[in-house]
Parts: sequence; structure tokens; C-alpha cells
Amino acid sequence: MNIRKKYHRYHKFDYSSVGYYFITICCYEQKCLFGEISNDEMILNEFGRIAFDEWEQIPTRFNDVSLDIFQIMPNHIRGILIIKDRLFDSENIKEINNINKNHKNTIGDIIKAYKSIVFNKCLNICKSRNQYMGKLWQPNYYDHILRDSEAHYNIGNYILNNPINWSEDDYFKA
Repeated sequence: MNIRKKYHRYHKFDYSSVGYYFITICCYEQKCLFGEISNDEMILNEFGRIAFDEWEQIPTRFNDVSLDIFQIMPNHIRGILIIKDRLFDSENIKEINNINKNHKNTIGDIIKAYKSIVFNKCLNICKSRNQYMGKLWQPNYYDHILRDSEAHYNIGNYILNNPINWSEDDYFKA
């Protein structure tokens, strides 16, 4: 039997191209591993703080990426990543000349690195406490390419209001 994995990306789209990308990354089996919503506000636990801090570090790891609005939720992360033109300056031009000039990080590269770093930091906490962690992330992630300012505005408001609307969220777990 040939089972095909459902592919969520646009087949011929260049996910390294300049643009705004709305990303959702879910915890394994939608377990609430990052904290809880209390009084319409997200309260991060230790894993949630790691997820938050590492999301903020994405632009330091990928110089062609900047962050827009994002929100860590109890069992998922939603945010907008912006891929911009590659930065060249006198300090990094020599280093860049030594790399494949045509290589640009894709959204997939960025999410893979993020998920790996967060997983390893959370795993180290569990190991230091002799606790079993298990899986942290669902395989893959969801993306939506924002094509205009109206989409950006609507998605931005959705992300900002995610804690207030938690009970109506597709990923809500009581």
C-alpha cells in the first residue's frame, strides 16, 4: 500500500523568497506544554519561556529574517516571520563570499532549527530532573503566505487576540 504524506506547502512556491509568512507550530498531540491561559492572558511555564525566548532569537540566527507579531499559546505557537533581502555589509561580505551565493534560508530551514533548539533546551531540563519528556512537536507546521496588508492586519489581530479567544481556538484543550 502506498501511503502519501499530506503536503501542506505550495508545490512550486519558493519558500526562501521575500515575504510575510504566518506560521503555526503545534505541540505533539496538542498537549499544553507551554503554560496556560488565565484571565485571557497567556502565562508561560518554563518550556513556554524557552519557546518565547528562542522565537525572539530567530533573527540572530538568520540574518535575512525578522519577526512580526507572535504568540506562544499553551499547545502551539503562532507568528509572522518576514524574509527580507539578504544583508550585505563590510563585516560579513567575506564570509558570505565563501558560501553558496544562491543559498537563502527557507521557512522550512528556520522552523526546523527553531524546533530543534527548543526541543533540546527542554530536554536538557527534563534530563537534569531525571524526568521523561517524550515528543515536544507535531511533525511539520502550517504556513500561510500573506499577500497584502489586509491579510497582514487580520492575521496580526488574530494572533494578538488568541489568548482572549482561547476557548474558541481550533487547538483549545480544556
